[in-house]
Amino acid sequence: MIGALTPGFAEPVGGAQSCFRQVLDAMARPGRVYTVGAVAAPAPLSDAAAAVVLTLMDHETPLWLDPEAEAARGWIAFHTGAPITGDPAKSMFALALTHYAMTIWHRLPFGTDEAPQTSATVILHVASLTTGRAFVLEGPGLRSPATLTVDGLPGDFAAVWQRNHALYPCGIDLILCAGNQLAALPRSVAVREG
Repeated sequence: MIGALTPGFAEPVGGAQSCFRQVLDAMARPGRVYTVGAVAAPAPLSDAAAAVVLTLMDHETPLWLDPEAEAARGWIAFHTGAPITGDPAKSMFALALTHYAMTIWHRLPFGTDEAPQTSATVILHVASLTTGRAFVLEGPGLRSPATLTVDGLPGDFAAVWQRNHALYPCGIDLILCAGNQLAALPRSVAVREG
C-alpha cells in the first residue's frame, strides 16, 4: 500500500547527488568506507543499501531481488520504477541481504568482451565494514595495497572473487553495505585474505 511507504532521502536531490559521488569515489578507491546521508530505509534494507538503490536504479535498470528483501519490493518500485526480475541473468543490479547472492553469482550477467559494461552490480548487505575478516586489495585506484575489514562475507569469498577478477574486463562489481556505510570492490581489483 503506497500510503504505508516511507520516504526516500530526507533531501531527495542533494541526497542522491551525494550518494552518487560516494559510489563513484568508492569504485575509484576500492576498500575505502563511505558514510551515506539521511535516508528512510524500509526494513529489511540498511540505510546504505537503500541509498544506493535510490541513487542508481530507475525504470531502465532491471533488479534481481534476494527473497529476503521481498518486504522492500513496493518501496523500491515506488521510488525508482526499477523492474524487478526473477531471473538473475536479466538483471543489471542484484540486491542481496544474505549469502544467497553468492549461489546465483554465476547466473548474473558478466558482460562480454565487446560490451563489458553490460555486467551486473551486486549490492550486498554485510554485518560490518569495520570489524571481521581482513582482505587485502590491489589494483587500479590503489597506489599501494589497501585493507578492507568485513564481517558477513562467505568463507570462500576470496576464491569467488579471484574467479570474478580473472574475467576482467568482464565480471561483477560489488557494493558492500553495512548500516549507513558502503565500500566498493570493482571487478578490476584483486582480493586476497589478509
